[in-house]
Amino acid sequence: MYTYLVDGETEGAKLTLAALDWQARAIGALLQGYRASGERALLLYPSGLEFIPAFFGCMYAGVIAVPLPLPNMARPQRTLTRFRAIANDAQPTLVLTTSSILSKLEGLFAQAPELRTMRWLATDVVVSGAAEEWQDPAATSNTLALLQYTSGSTAVPRGAMVSHGNLLENSAHISQAFEIGSDDFSVTWLPVFHDMGLNNGIVQPLYGGRGCVLMPPQSFLQRPVRWLEAVSHYQATISGGPNFAYEMCARKITPEQQSALDLSNWRVAYSGAEPIRADTLKRFAATFGSCGFRPNFFYPCYGLAEATLIVAGGFVKDEPILCTTQAAALEHNGVAETSDQQLNVRTLVGCGHAMSDTKIVIVHPESMTACAPDEVGEIWISSPSVTQGYWNRPEETELTFHACLADSGEGPFLRTGDLGFLKDGELFVTGRLKDLIIIAGRNLYPHDIELTVEQSHAAVRPGGCVAFSVDVADEERLIIAVEVERHYQPERHQLNGESRAHSNGSHSNGRSPADADAVVRAIRGAVAEDHDVRVHAVVLLKLGGVPRTPSGKVQRGVCEARFRDGTLEYSAKNQ
Repeated sequence: MYTYLVDGETEGAKLTLAALDWQARAIGALLQGYRASGERALLLYPSGLEFIPAFFGCMYAGVIAVPLPLPNMARPQRTLTRFRAIANDAQPTLVLTTSSILSKLEGLFAQAPELRTMRWLATDVVVSGAAEEWQDPAATSNTLALLQYTSGSTAVPRGAMVSHGNLLENSAHISQAFEIGSDDFSVTWLPVFHDMGLNNGIVQPLYGGRGCVLMPPQSFLQRPVRWLEAVSHYQATISGGPNFAYEMCARKITPEQQSALDLSNWRVAYSGAEPIRADTLKRFAATFGSCGFRPNFFYPCYGLAEATLIVAGGFVKDEPILCTTQAAALEHNGVAETSDQQLNVRTLVGCGHAMSDTKIVIVHPESMTACAPDEVGEIWISSPSVTQGYWNRPEETELTFHACLADSGEGPFLRTGDLGFLKDGELFVTGRLKDLIIIAGRNLYPHDIELTVEQSHAAVRPGGCVAFSVDVADEERLIIAVEVERHYQPERHQLNGESRAHSNGSHSNGRSPADADAVVRAIRGAVAEDHDVRVHAVVLLKLGGVPRTPSGKVQRGVCEARFRDGTLEYSAKNQ
C-alpha cells in the first residue's frame, strides 16, 4: 500500500494495490478508447498519489508514459524551455494530469500554442466503472513502457526507451541487491519523474508487494528532519537519496530533533545519482549514531537512466568500501593507493559490484581499448537492464548503446560517460567525462574542487557550487560559481566598472554579511592549496543562482554557457 504525507508529516490519501489495479484498468480503458496504443502520453502530476494509477494505466493500455515535472508558472520561461524541448522530441498525442492542474496550466497555451494540439485528460475524474471495459494489451518484454528523459545536466534532454523487460530486470536487480522481503517498508521523498524516485519509490514497492510512504520533495527540502521523522515513525527499512540529502540532514537537524528519532530499523540507506562523499557518510553516521543509525546501513550504489536504474551495488551488511589515492595519480588517469593521513589525497567511495547478468568494463574513451586495473577510464556496461536507446535519435543510440572494444570486438556496451575504475570488482566513480577540467595536462574533477570550495568559508552554501573551465587566450582557465547563504548575501553595487559586493549594516537576523573579498580570498586560497591551480574568476551567486535540473542536479554545462554569454545572475564577480 502507498501512503502519502501531504506536508511531509500528516497522513493523507492511501492507495492499496487492489485499488491501484482497478484505477489503472479504468484509465487504461479510457486510453484504449482513444486508440492510443503505442502513442506517447506526458504525465504532469503534482506531488501525491494521482501519478501512480496514471503511470500504470498507460502500461495497461500499451501507451508509452513520459513522466515530467510540472512547469513552474512563477518562472515559466526557464521551465517551459525544457518542457517544450521534451514535447517536441517525444511528439506526444496525450497529456494526463489532474483537473485542478489542468485549469492552472491554461496559461501555458498562450506561450506555447502547439500544446493545444494534444489531447488533455484529467484522470482524477475517470469513472471507475470503465475498468470493466479494459482489455489486455498483450505487452511483451520488448514493448516500450516509458521514455525516461535524462536530467539534461550536460546536454539537451534525451528520452531513454525503457521496456517492460527492462523494468522487470532492474526491479529484480534492486530486490536482490537490497535483499528485500515482504516485511520491508520504504519511505521516499524523491520526485517520481526521476529514475531513482520512479523505480525505487513507485515500481519497486509494487514489484515486492510491500508498503511505501511518499512525501513531497519540497517538504524535505524545506525541513530535512521530516524525512528522518518518517523513517523513524514508520520504522522504515529502506530509504535513500543523493549525497546532498544526507549532508543536509547532518548539518541542519538539531540535537533536540535527533533525540526523538529511532533509525535502528533502517537497513538500506541507499545513496546515488551524484558523487558520494566519504566525509558526508562519516558525518551522517556520527550525527545519528545516537538514534540507532550504523555505518553499515549505508548502501552506495551506481546507476543511470540509460540502464533503467541500478547497475552496481554492494552487500547490505557491509560498510561502504573506501579507496584513498594520491590526487596526482588521478590527474593522470591513474590510481595510487595511500593513507588518508597523507596530503593531497582523494578518498573515493565504492559503489559496489556489478549486478547479476551485468558486466562492467573500464575503457580508454579515445582508443576504445580496455584499461589496466589501476587506470581510470570510461565506464561501459552490458546488462539486460540497458534500455533500447534514445527515442528518435538513431545516431546517438548507435554511438552510446552499441559500443564495442576496439582490441577484442566485444560488445555491444553502453557508454555511460562516467569515469571510474575497478578494484577487486568494486566500482569507483571518479567523475563525468564531459565535465572533466583539463588544465596544463592535469585532469581536475569538478566535484573535488567544489568540495574544497564548500569547506573554504561559512558563506558558501553546501551543494551550491559549480567548477568549470573556459578558454582564455588559448589556455583553459578555472571558473568558480558559488551560491552564498542568505544571511551572508551582499548587496550588488558597481565599483570601478566591476560588479562588487558591499554591505552597510547587519541583516535582520543579527548576523553581518561576509565581505565578498574575504569569501573570494578564502575560495582562491583553498583551491590553490588543495589542487595547486589558480582560480581565474569567482562568481558569487544569490540562492538559486546555480542552474539545476528538475531533479536537483547541478548543470555545469548550462552554468558555463550562461557565464560565457553573460546571463549568469551574480551578486559579485572577482576576476
